[in-house]
Amino acid sequence: MTNGSDNRNQPEPVIVRLDETAANEARSILYHAYRNEPTFQYLFDHRRPGYEQRVRATIRELIDLYYELRQDAVGVMVNDTLVAVAFIGDPELRMNLADQFSWRIRMVLTTGFAATRRYLDYHQKIRDLLPQPLAHQLPLMGVNPAYQNRGYGRLLLKTVERLCSENPRGSGLVLDTGNSRYLPFYESEGFRSLGKIQLGDFEDHVLFREVQPESKSAAPGQN
Repeated sequence: MTNGSDNRNQPEPVIVRLDETAANEARSILYHAYRNEPTFQYLFDHRRPGYEQRVRATIRELIDLYYELRQDAVGVMVNDTLVAVAFIGDPELRMNLADQFSWRIRMVLTTGFAATRRYLDYHQKIRDLLPQPLAHQLPLMGVNPAYQNRGYGRLLLKTVERLCSENPRGSGLVLDTGNSRYLPFYESEGFRSLGKIQLGDFEDHVLFREVQPESKSAAPGQN
């Protein structure tokens, strides 16, 4: 997952909701965001030939699945270019990928049985750490490498948090990262650890931030 720092000299970014017409652009951004991440390198065995194809296939299948399930997706546009994207899982979804039969078949055909099994096991470990009451999940988030370090990642995350606050059924937002250099960024945004998942010789961090629904956070008498 990626982030950036503010730069007031950059063009004014615009927040947009995404639909299937943005799928190709979203796939490209997320591929570049995740292909060098330790979690993906472990799950999809970057030492074995075909690693990049497996990453592309996984991102494609995940994006298609979230669109099929009518989950929210948002992005940041700069000068008519999509530079950052995030896919948000509804708190009531609490999706078990093992139950998504057609998705599993497509994953096996494109990434192989071993990689699909590792990803399912990893996803189940995240589900085991999810808090009660229910929370939103942020399974996919990335910034185009050419637009990093400009504050777009922080803007995107704040947009996701604002969307979560509009849903009274959610208690907060869960995300994960296997890259420890992102931890200070997420901690600065109020995230705390729910636990760690051991993946080979490193740990994937599962993080949570409380996001109060607007109906609860509004002062008495406010509309």
